Amino acid sequence: MINSTRLAALGGVALAGALALTACGTDNNGGGGSGSGGGTAASGDCVKTAVNAAGSTAQANAISEWTKGYQQNCAGANLNYNANGSGAGIQAFTQGQVAFAGSDSALRPEEHGPADQRCKDGKALDLPMVIGPIAVVYNLKGVDGLQLSPTTLASIFAGKIKTWDDAAIKKDNPQAKLPSTPIKTVHRADDSGTTDNFTKFLTDTAPDIWKFPGGKKWTAPGGQGATKSDGVSTVVKQTDGAISYTEMSYATNGKLQTAKIGNGGGQFVEPSPETASQGAAGAQIVGTGNDLSLKVDYKTKQGYPIILFTYEIACEKGLPDQQAKFVKSYLTYTSSQQGQSVLSGLGYAPLPDSILTKVQAAVKGLS
Repeated sequence: MINSTRLAALGGVALAGALALTACGTDNNGGGGSGSGGGTAASGDCVKTAVNAAGSTAQANAISEWTKGYQQNCAGANLNYNANGSGAGIQAFTQGQVAFAGSDSALRPEEHGPADQRCKDGKALDLPMVIGPIAVVYNLKGVDGLQLSPTTLASIFAGKIKTWDDAAIKKDNPQAKLPSTPIKTVHRADDSGTTDNFTKFLTDTAPDIWKFPGGKKWTAPGGQGATKSDGVSTVVKQTDGAISYTEMSYATNGKLQTAKIGNGGGQFVEPSPETASQGAAGAQIVGTGNDLSLKVDYKTKQGYPIILFTYEIACEKGLPDQQAKFVKSYLTYTSSQQGQSVLSGLGYAPLPDSILTKVQAAVKGLS
């Protein structure tokens, strides 16, 4: 497990933007070491080459920790991960600038065509790798343990609820002393998979209120935009009355207040790796073949309901030889039992076995 001081340090590294990550390598051009649960890379030899990846800020802390574990068995090759947001990562992938991309949502139909073209001999795969609770973070002095139903949450971000002592918030928090402080909503200004998942939750659970288009771009009026997860966290921390959404590890690192969210069973649930795993149990694979895009059940009656799966967007075939071997080697480690075991200590949740075994099989098929 990782203590809070170390977590904060990890967050600072991940939030810096481009991460210079050292990974597995030898002097030849083969694939990676052996790797199921043992923590080595993949079948064959490590590839001593520099590989670029980019995308999701939500998984940046996981990437950082994974690479440390990967380095214990191999050294010499570099993975440069630029945590620039899911939208920017997918764009960099389709333009051939990175070997794989991190994204907090699977490729959309309009994204799949360009991504497949980039892969030339194969197609682009959505490979889920991490489960993360999306925390609703807020800054309201004297009010801890805030509870929000989906309807109340949607009304806040839709601009229908404007002060913290609104009757709807009082109904969700009958014992709390709520101030008349104005509510200041904060959203991601850049294209974000976290935004995509958060607005999917609002659409599914409060359709009478949340009528704005979904996707990686925030489309509701009002509020303040902030770039990347660290930008959102900073604005919330500095703004009395603020509320926003961010991946759980950023809430932990920033020591932000987090709200309990009502699930489909009427329970107010706190975000955590354990409750996120419970909430993820109803996710279904909707992709075909080795494409493992998932549909989340945001109306789950168990656990925390606002979750995201972060994906690695990778070519099934078609990368230059050394890049292909490196990506297969690295993702073999991240999807191993050892790679998954570090996630809970970072505020994430590991993949359930029913999904993990399919991810491992898909990664084995990369070439």
